[in-house]
Amino acid sequence: MNLNLSRVMIGVICLVVLGTGLWVTFIAREAVTASDTEDPLYLTIKSKSKTYNRAPENAYIDPVWKKTPGRYGRKVDINKSFRNMEDKGKFQKNLLVYDWVKPDVTLKDLAAAPIYRGHPEKEMVSLLINVTWGQEFVPDLLKILKAKNVSATFFVDGKFAEEQAELVQIMAEEGHVVGSHGYNHQDMSDLSASEAKRLLLKTNDILYALTDEKITWFAPPSGSYDQQTVEIADEIQMETILWTVDTVDWKKPTRDVLIKRVMDNIHPGATILMHPTQVIVDSLEALIDQLQDDYQIGNIETLLQENH
Repeated sequence: MNLNLSRVMIGVICLVVLGTGLWVTFIAREAVTASDTEDPLYLTIKSKSKTYNRAPENAYIDPVWKKTPGRYGRKVDINKSFRNMEDKGKFQKNLLVYDWVKPDVTLKDLAAAPIYRGHPEKEMVSLLINVTWGQEFVPDLLKILKAKNVSATFFVDGKFAEEQAELVQIMAEEGHVVGSHGYNHQDMSDLSASEAKRLLLKTNDILYALTDEKITWFAPPSGSYDQQTVEIADEIQMETILWTVDTVDWKKPTRDVLIKRVMDNIHPGATILMHPTQVIVDSLEALIDQLQDDYQIGNIETLLQENH
């Protein structure tokens, strides 16, 4: 059997002869040739590529918002994009293929500091649910999140986890991120360094035993912290997480007031603080729907990823 390959091929051509004489051929996608580079579609992609290219952005510590994620850059791979659009015969931006460019400085390179938000241009927000009490509302919250296919971040108090182990296990099993909310809601800024570290490690051990996941995210009780708190968390490979939008659900606002408060203050990269309360149960489905009109909703890990 003769094969005439008029173009250079990428990859390996595998010809498998079966006992019946049947040939099974696996051929990789063709490389771009000199004549392809004169194709009008190729020239269109090349001319438009600069519009879609994006320089990488370094992570940095903002004077107000502290640790802020960077963002990978992207560069259009003109050859691969051409092959991706060739069958369509026209330019389609959703078929562009990118090479990703890592920034020089990422979040992990920065000194110990709290994190309040995602990248300020990232069209994503995150739900942060601090859990010290309200176990009667957690099952309903989990049910709503599951129905809406939304992954949240539950920051769980260690004492709560000891008493409500099954709820914590369900959080993890249903794809939510479980982080630490300290132990027994103690103000971390009032504790000695040794006591703060002891309580963080204690809660981590409790949560790890329930989730089988390393605990890497920490939300200080009442949002109270000092630099010592942040440095202790950093020492044990934890990031300290605060918020930019507060539902103030503990004051028992009406459903409409709570939703308006969030939507009036929402922004790209926002972190939305809430607790297991009746008003959150009543508001969450509608709040998710309104948020998703303009944003994706991701857990804290997804929000802070720099390559998306």
